[in-house]
Amino acid sequence: MPRQSSPVSYGGQAVIEGVMFGGKHVNVTAVRRKNQEITFYEVPKQTKSWVRNLRKIPFLRGIVSLIDSSAQGTKHLNYSSDAYADDQLSPEERAQQKADEQSKMSLTMILGVAVVGVLSFIVGKILLTLVPVFIEDFLFHSAFESRVLHTLIEGIIKIILLLVYLWAISQTPIIKRLFQYHGAEHKVISAYEAGEELTVENVQKYTRLHYRCGSSFIVLTVIIGVIIYSFVPYHNLWERVYERILLLPVVIGVSFEFLKLTNAMRDIPVLRFLGYPGLWLQLLTTKEPMDDQVEVSIASFKRMMELDEQLEHSSVIESLSSASFDPVKG
Repeated sequence: MPRQSSPVSYGGQAVIEGVMFGGKHVNVTAVRRKNQEITFYEVPKQTKSWVRNLRKIPFLRGIVSLIDSSAQGTKHLNYSSDAYADDQLSPEERAQQKADEQSKMSLTMILGVAVVGVLSFIVGKILLTLVPVFIEDFLFHSAFESRVLHTLIEGIIKIILLLVYLWAISQTPIIKRLFQYHGAEHKVISAYEAGEELTVENVQKYTRLHYRCGSSFIVLTVIIGVIIYSFVPYHNLWERVYERILLLPVVIGVSFEFLKLTNAMRDIPVLRFLGYPGLWLQLLTTKEPMDDQVEVSIASFKRMMELDEQLEHSSVIESLSSASFDPVKG
């Protein structure tokens, strides 16, 4: 697959036993089923014009992109989870489960999968921001007066909690496979950006680490947060907590812009180190994928490219705004 003169910066995410890629007009998830068949979940993008406009505004575009990605990604993760659970059931159990689902309304049915995904993202981000504040205050409240030092220790605690959490969950078989698919997603994007033909052999040659990964963004929010919080005075614990919540959008916005900067500078030898902390974290959040996992990632990417090309040169984009593809076969 030859690289385009101005290639699109494609992104994706790992899901249960599969990979999702987002194109210009469609998001596609490919999942390996228990019978070894690869099935697809294909959803046309329905981005509102005002959202597209907000994504052009520096600092604000980071927040908008994260919320939108969280909402869209949750739908695909939910599909992969359902497919995985469905593969574990006998035909009788599957029929009974469908009957039970039709007889009651779950939280996701009431609020919507996308809304639940956004709420989960916001709650998780707030917890990761505030828990280190309480731990640091409990351990070092009266140890010294320097606000900058308190903030620095808070950041170190946040990194430690993050690393311990990621290490712990990576020990479970299902998360280990999820991280392998994460590595497969990165390899496919790297191979595409290098202009390689997308074959398993070619893709496997590339590193599982990528500068434009969400893992890099997590590290940057910690580092940027330490810098921003150091300039904001507080007089007690609750004022400190209040300021952290208010400044969270600022930290996210600045971190997003800095991530774009580090990605743009990754080919400049002297400045490559700016993205290294995020790459180091990816040593935990990605694992070397097996060939069959890379095959799934390639299938997802190619299907996304195929649909994008079809939609790019047809008049059906508008008619698809309220449509959905078959969630199993595509």
